[in-house]
Amino acid sequence: MSTEMQPEPEGCPGVGTQNAGKSSACAGCPNQSLCSSNQSAANEERERVIEKIKNIKNKYLILSGKGGVGKSTVTTLLSKFLAQKHDDLNFGVLDIDICGPSQPRMLGVENEQVHNSGSGWSPVNIDDNLCLMSIGFLLSSPDDAIIWRGPKKNGMIRQFLTEVDWGNLDYLILDTPPGTSDEHLSSVSYLNEPKGSLKAIIVTTPQEVALLDVRKQISFCKKLNIPIIGVIENMSPFICGHCNGTSKIFDESSGGAEVMCKEMEVPFLGNLPLEAKLTQSCDTGFDMNVLSELLRNSLNKICSQIVC
Repeated sequence: MSTEMQPEPEGCPGVGTQNAGKSSACAGCPNQSLCSSNQSAANEERERVIEKIKNIKNKYLILSGKGGVGKSTVTTLLSKFLAQKHDDLNFGVLDIDICGPSQPRMLGVENEQVHNSGSGWSPVNIDDNLCLMSIGFLLSSPDDAIIWRGPKKNGMIRQFLTEVDWGNLDYLILDTPPGTSDEHLSSVSYLNEPKGSLKAIIVTTPQEVALLDVRKQISFCKKLNIPIIGVIENMSPFICGHCNGTSKIFDESSGGAEVMCKEMEVPFLGNLPLEAKLTQSCDTGFDMNVLSELLRNSLNKICSQIVC
């Protein structure tokens, strides 16, 4: 028997689209019933997510086209700083970096456990107005490797959204893995309701090798109609732990993130410096008291553009 894949019929709407199995091009296609049933199931799941998170007013994706630019550190900084600055608002952090969950350690709750009740999983409280959910809480050991294919990771994200009792949140901040992969597409498909409630904050470092990937991330957001709040340039400058002087450790000959933002017509939110006390604090559980005056001033400027 031949195993050669048959071509899609002309005008095929594609699996997972709104007209899958329903358009005129689907008539006579052997996969018509399969596409229709898959689409119905997907719509039911999506409606379930929308109903569960209807009390979350704003959702922010923290994105970085490239790994190692400090996306998780920025997520920690923003969530802690915003929760402290706006104590009348409620914030949540969802760690959807399924294979590399770091928020439990960085927020100092690595040894906490998630409790299940009649209303679902309860996220771990960080402060009175800040909570966290991460797959890191569900592992038997921090050293456990998560070796999952895309569908299983997507299912985990859906489970976080449908089975976690988030309550009434003003802002849900999502720490994402690098790139434009399954986790990002799942988050967009589930969270961008009502339209415009899902927005992006993009993190980069100044050198061109990082900016190349950030340009792709910006294109990803524009193609999926995700509003971009702006770009944060991380690790610029470096603050010396001995003399407190500042220096540039990355090549910024191309002009860095600010010039790139002008070229791609997206807002530039500002710079966050790299300092040893901050990185040490993230390893042991984040402490707001270690932030230098320069870092506090930078965060204040950035956060004033994120939450008005």
